[in-house]
Amino acid sequence: MLHAVLRAAEEGHESTPNPVLPATYDIVWSAVCFVVILVFFWIYVLPRVRKLLDERAEAIEGNIAKADEAQRKAEAALEEYTAQLADARAEAGRIRETAREDGRKIVAEAKDQATSEAARVTATAQAQIEAERQSALVSLRSEVGTLAIDLASGVIGESLTDDRKAQNVVDRFLADLEASEQAAAGGKK
Repeated sequence: MLHAVLRAAEEGHESTPNPVLPATYDIVWSAVCFVVILVFFWIYVLPRVRKLLDERAEAIEGNIAKADEAQRKAEAALEEYTAQLADARAEAGRIRETAREDGRKIVAEAKDQATSEAARVTATAQAQIEAERQSALVSLRSEVGTLAIDLASGVIGESLTDDRKAQNVVDRFLADLEASEQAAAGGKK
């Protein structure tokens, strides 16, 4: 019985088409369409896609090259900036040191000028004091001379009208006065 069923299936097989396997003409025409589309893509689409991908790769490589160049330029600019900054700092240090030296010189010159001005003022003051002392001494001599002559006239009892005598008396009195002052100054020391 199994043989009969199989035989019947074989006989029926030739007459009914297999739903999984398409007919031969469908396979041939499908293969022809596939080859035509494959040739079309191979000739027209694939070169354009390759060209587009190559252009894109070149653009990316160009951008990478530009980025690398920009990186190198930035590093060079940074090195130059760092060098300029170091030079500027060194120059600022030199300027500060020069300013300090100039300040010291100005202060020293001002001190020297003030010292010389003080010495000049002191010398002028001493000269003025000496002139006033001499003037006071001359004035004192004339007054002391007049007083001494009056006193001497009173003590002696005679008038000293002779200028020469009067001058001698005044000089002797002043000499005695100076001697007594020097003796008093020597005793204090």
